[in-house]
Amino acid sequence: MAELTGLFSLSGKTAIVTGASRGIGRAIAAAFAEAGAITYALARSEHASPPLPAEVRYRQADVTGGIGAVVTQIVEEAGGLDILVNAAGVSLGAPPEAALEAFEKTLAANLTAAYAACNAAIAVMRPGGSIINVSSINAHQGFPNNPGYVASKGGLRAMTKALAVDFGPRGVRVNCLAPGYVHTAMTEASFADPERHAARAAATCLGRWGEVDDMVGGAIFLASGASGYMTGQDLIIDGGWTAKGL
Repeated sequence: MAELTGLFSLSGKTAIVTGASRGIGRAIAAAFAEAGAITYALARSEHASPPLPAEVRYRQADVTGGIGAVVTQIVEEAGGLDILVNAAGVSLGAPPEAALEAFEKTLAANLTAAYAACNAAIAVMRPGGSIINVSSINAHQGFPNNPGYVASKGGLRAMTKALAVDFGPRGVRVNCLAPGYVHTAMTEASFADPERHAARAAATCLGRWGEVDDMVGGAIFLASGASGYMTGQDLIIDGGWTAKGL
C-alpha cells in the first residue's frame, strides 16, 4: 500500500501553478501542497480567494507579461522545478465592433502566455518533470459566441502535443487537463441561470456540472509518477459531455 501511495505522491517536488488565486488553479495548488509538493501559486490578484493553505507560497504575477523572472527566483529559492501547471486563462465576450480585440487578448492570455511559461520552465526543469496545460472541452468541440476561447484552447491542445515532442528528449512530459463545464467565477453567470444550468447539466452523462475539486485527481495523476509514460495526451474530465450523443 505504501508503494501505491508513493506512486501518486508529490513529495520532494517543486510545483508552479498559474491562475491559482481562484477556481481550478487554486484547487490544484492546494492539492499539490497536500500531496507533498513545494507549491508556488501565481496569479494577478493580490490574494487568493478563498485563502490558500499556509504552506502554499503565493506570488503575484501576470502571466501575460511573462513569468521568466519569477521562475528564476523560485528555482533559486527551492533548488529546482519539477511541475508547471498553466491554469491561468480568460474568457472575454465582446460586441462585434470589439470582437477582434477580444480575440487577440484571449489568445495572448490563454495560449501565448502558456507558451512563454513552458519555455521558461523547460530551461530549468529537472528530468522527470511534468507540464500540465489546462485546456477545455472547447478544444474538442465547437461552442458558440466565443471564438477566441475556442481557438485558444484548441491551440493549447495542439501546442501541448508539439511540446511533448520537443521536450521528451529532456525527460519532461507535457499533457493537457481538459475540463468540461466547471462551476467557477468564470462560469458563474450561466451556472446561476436556471435554463443554461439545466441545459449544460443535461449535456453530461452524469447529469451535473463539475466542481473544481473534480479536477484535482487528474492533476495529481498527470503531475506524479503514476503517469510517467504519458505525454502529449488530453485527459478529459467533463462528466461525459464529449462522450454523449442523443
